[in-house]
Amino acid sequence: MRGTYRVPVHSPVPPSAGMGEEEDEDKFVNRPCYEFNPALLPSWNDRRCEHCRHYLTSRCPHIDEFLDDVEDLSPE
Repeated sequence: MRGTYRVPVHSPVPPSAGMGEEEDEDKFVNRPCYEFNPALLPSWNDRRCEHCRHYLTSRCPHIDEFLDDVEDLSPE
C-alpha cells in the first residue's frame, strides 16, 4: 500500500495562484511603488498590486487606472 501526500489545510496559497488571465494581470505586477501589505501572509509577497499596502487606497499612485479597469467591467 502506498502512502499519499496531503496538503495541509492551513497551507498558505496566494489567491492569484492558478489564475489564467496573465496578460491583463501582468500590468499590475512589479510596479516600483509596490510595498507589501504586512497584514497578509509573507508567502503572498509576489509583488502583485493586490497585495500592496496601498492597493485601492488614496495613497496608490495608480488608483485611477484601477478604477478605470473596474468601470470596464460594469454593465452598460
